[in-house]
Amino acid sequence: MLLVDDRAIRRLNKVYLNHDRPTDVLAFPQQQGLPSPQPHLLGDVVISVETAARQAKEHDHSLAHEVALLLIHGILHLVGYDDSTPATRRRMWTEQARLLAISSKPGS
Repeated sequence: MLLVDDRAIRRLNKVYLNHDRPTDVLAFPQQQGLPSPQPHLLGDVVISVETAARQAKEHDHSLAHEVALLLIHGILHLVGYDDSTPATRRRMWTEQARLLAISSKPGS
């Protein structure tokens, strides 16, 4: 996981996805379509702390909670989840909420 500011994530978003704007999280698979020589290595998750802080304030929870949510979201992308349609978004967000609840339990 890499924590960056809005300027850095905007640059990555433009270079890799051709979106000239900051975003909250980006996920970069280690190797698209090919088996990884290191199967335990999924890829990289990049999170904008600036955007995460704004979103945490908007949703009235802590920055740590928002970063955990974004990390889970990014990892789900790395393992094949998609949020480009309403149906796939619902499926992804359901799994995201389930994993966040597990990670928030005492002793986790």
